[in-house]
Amino acid sequence: MIARAGVFLLWLLHFLPFRVQAGLGNLLGLLLHALARRRRRIATINLRLCFPQMSEAERTRLVRRTFQSFGRAFIERGILWWSSAAYISSLIRVEGEEHFNAIRGQPAIFLTPHFVGMDVGGSWIAQRMDVVCVYSRQKSRYLSNLMLRGRTRFGKQRLYSRQQGLRPVLKGMREGMPFIYPTDQDQTVKDGAFIPFFGVPAATMTTVPRIAKMTGARVLPCITRVLPGGEGYRLTFYPPWENYPSGDDIADTRRVNEFIEQRVLEMPEQYFWLHKRFKTRPAGEKSFY
Repeated sequence: MIARAGVFLLWLLHFLPFRVQAGLGNLLGLLLHALARRRRRIATINLRLCFPQMSEAERTRLVRRTFQSFGRAFIERGILWWSSAAYISSLIRVEGEEHFNAIRGQPAIFLTPHFVGMDVGGSWIAQRMDVVCVYSRQKSRYLSNLMLRGRTRFGKQRLYSRQQGLRPVLKGMREGMPFIYPTDQDQTVKDGAFIPFFGVPAATMTTVPRIAKMTGARVLPCITRVLPGGEGYRLTFYPPWENYPSGDDIADTRRVNEFIEQRVLEMPEQYFWLHKRFKTRPAGEKSFY
């Protein structure tokens, strides 16, 4: 009942002017910052590991801004789930669209790290082409189904849970569907390796170069930035990577992490620091959390 009531409130809020929703999202983020002690601790630990040169006061301010970004993303999710395609597109400024158009009809991987605007960029892409994507199942079946409906409301998108593995993803890619891939969360090292992220060994999937090798896909990074106030979003497509994959999965995965690091430095408050990015540790190393 609580989840359904929350979703109903989110549906009501999506009718409000965008600037008002942005303000409410910032307020929600401050409330979550005050209440979500465990997530606040995780974010603080992540930032201490990645930015040891940062003062405690700076980290405290950045954690607060991170929660505000998360609150905005939560409130504005209602726009993605229930607003019209035209309205969603009107909120998004696109840079590098020529790179997006250049890979049409080719095997492609859209590299989309976990910034809070990630789903906004996914919605823009889904309005223009059918893609295949993976998602993490929610504890609530109701919320999982709602999320799936929201992400597949445009076109004929195919979403598969991480538990289903890569086989359906590869099938979709071989049928000509680009793969939207958020690769930067700790999924253990079963299919990956410890690759530095801001100098800290992080369990990182080596899936991007392996899929690129299997399918001949080009890797096209795309990042969505949430703009201040009521300005909307900026979706940036970067040039497809050349000489990728190189044949060295570790070096190629390091390239993924280095790209993400560069974008994090541009907007650190919009990265998903609330996730235990360094949960899996090398043998014998104590947990950070």
